[in-house]
Amino acid sequence: MSLPVRVLPRDNNSPELKAQTRDVSYRGLYFHAEARFEKGTEIDFVLTLPQQIVSAGDVNIKCHGKVVRVDTADDGRTGIAARIDRYEFVPARASAA
Repeated sequence: MSLPVRVLPRDNNSPELKAQTRDVSYRGLYFHAEARFEKGTEIDFVLTLPQQIVSAGDVNIKCHGKVVRVDTADDGRTGIAARIDRYEFVPARASAA
């Protein structure tokens, strides 16, 4: 399932990264990005379930996890597989902050 994902910065000097998932399950996700990631790195990200999936409107899920695999594609992008360790549903306005 392809969903929008925002990878949140781990420090104030890093920008937020926007990407699309290739695969998502309750235990993890795989997405492509034009950024460097290292296996074992902890990451925070927000998945958005669109209104087409959830009839009540967009639903944001803030997740914390760990990068478990990094693949390099021929086009220069990076494929990242991350395990989801914990998550919480957050209001749309709160996750944008």
